[in-house]
Amino acid sequence: MAGQSRKWMILVATVWIQAFTGTNFDFSAYSSDLKSILGISQVQLNYLAVASDLGKVFGWSSGLALMYFPLWVVLFMASFMGLFAYGLQWLVMKDIIVLPYILVFLLCLLAGCSICWFNTVCFVLCIQNFPANRPLALSLTIAFNGVSAALYTLAGNAIDSSSNDIYLLLNAFIPLITSVVSLIPIIRQPSLDPLPPDAVRRDSLIFLILNFLAIITGIYLLIFGSSTSDGMRARLLLGGAILLLVFPLCIPGIVYAREWFHRTIHSSLSIHGSGFLLVDVDDLELHKELITRESSYHENGDETMYETKWRKGSGEKEGCCDSMVKKDRLAMLGEEHPVSLLVSRLDFWLYYTAYVCGGTIGLVYSNNLGQIAQSLGQSSNTTTLLTLYSSFSFFGRLLSAAPDYIRAKMYFARTAWLTIALVPTPIAFFLLAASGNAVALQISTALVGLSSGFIFAAAVSITSELFGPNSVGVNHNILITNIPIGSLVYGVLAAVVYDSHVSSSLNIITDSTVCMGRQCYFLTFVWWGCLSVLGLASSLLLFLRTRHAYDQFEVKRISSMAQLY
Repeated sequence: MAGQSRKWMILVATVWIQAFTGTNFDFSAYSSDLKSILGISQVQLNYLAVASDLGKVFGWSSGLALMYFPLWVVLFMASFMGLFAYGLQWLVMKDIIVLPYILVFLLCLLAGCSICWFNTVCFVLCIQNFPANRPLALSLTIAFNGVSAALYTLAGNAIDSSSNDIYLLLNAFIPLITSVVSLIPIIRQPSLDPLPPDAVRRDSLIFLILNFLAIITGIYLLIFGSSTSDGMRARLLLGGAILLLVFPLCIPGIVYAREWFHRTIHSSLSIHGSGFLLVDVDDLELHKELITRESSYHENGDETMYETKWRKGSGEKEGCCDSMVKKDRLAMLGEEHPVSLLVSRLDFWLYYTAYVCGGTIGLVYSNNLGQIAQSLGQSSNTTTLLTLYSSFSFFGRLLSAAPDYIRAKMYFARTAWLTIALVPTPIAFFLLAASGNAVALQISTALVGLSSGFIFAAAVSITSELFGPNSVGVNHNILITNIPIGSLVYGVLAAVVYDSHVSSSLNIITDSTVCMGRQCYFLTFVWWGCLSVLGLASSLLLFLRTRHAYDQFEVKRISSMAQLY
């Protein structure tokens, strides 16, 4: 029981780490001031945002570090990288030191790399301590990375709402403080034995409760996250947010106590009759079962009555695009793909295109949110927009776990959910192109945050299912190379359009120029909207090509359950 309790303390620790280490999401809160202090153009400012995203390319170094150092050492190495990178930028913002542009660029690169190291530590902790409920643990912790901007906005308002450079100071010290607080649970990792099925279901119930609590946290931050009231009220609101982050420690204890109480009075606790189907242990060990069952299917060439029924229900039809859908498509899920095979797959490049034209555009949008708000005369609402993006990104990440919970009532391939998640992005950008008022800006920001958050959280599971669980580390790192590439391309596009309109609305702020008016980003929104439509089309084609593999897995799962019962 003590070991089981400690694993939940580790989960809460990873939630804290994720919640306070998404430091790249508040870039737009201080980017305008940084641009002014450095006296740089919008294109040069964009390169700094790209540098932060480029740090993800070096995420593999965290895996290398884990080969030689324990987890807690890697955690603190990440903390001190962030302290050094953001701390020096804060000194530049306060005019205490002067650094050339190239060194600031390298500091942004180091800061981005530190975020990847934090993520690696969290992923490893979840995988080690929740082998049966791994997807639920990962989706929950990844979700909290989306609330970082809202939490930092609350903290900034509580300390000094009039200063934007406070965000750099918070970025430097809060991850280090969080690492210190999380140290004891990480050092005292339990040695866990395999869980019986009833214990897996109990853990799934705890995850469900934690997700509901996470939704409450997201709503709280959405409502109060951008409050710019007096310092005392802002501190109370920050205290409430921290309390919501601490409260999950109580949930496992309550569930364990309830179970003990029912055992004591000779009553059994059953969750089989609930209105939803929690993910079964066999489904959570998805990939092993996929490989063995599908291999058996292809070897025997047999088709059960359930498969025939499913095939009829799936409604697969021949058509003019049949060759495009069926040619060299995945025969089964979970098949391991080495790098050489991965890059030769059309399915991978469709997935890559969907990601770079969906989630990555959303990330670039958040990086430019400060300048977008400023150009539309909404500078005073920048923190509100940042909180809005952060909160809806958080909700999107939480929604990525929904397919696992509603599987019994509504089954779709995970690539179908990816396609649905991409729909809000083109709507948001075309809405921004059509109208530049405050309401349109807020609605579009929420839609982009929701869409990109889902994609970021679902990507690991999709990569694992399509291209193999054992190769997911390498393959996912190849996938996310689209982030710095997309950040560079989309950011430069936005910056060039922005700078081209500066002359018609010139305002001098120290040594930098500011563009004012809808024309500053109009063409950018149109281009981003068109590209996101391309991403949606790629995702739809990916779904059509992978639907057969997902259907076959579901057929085998239903057949297996029928044989058991």
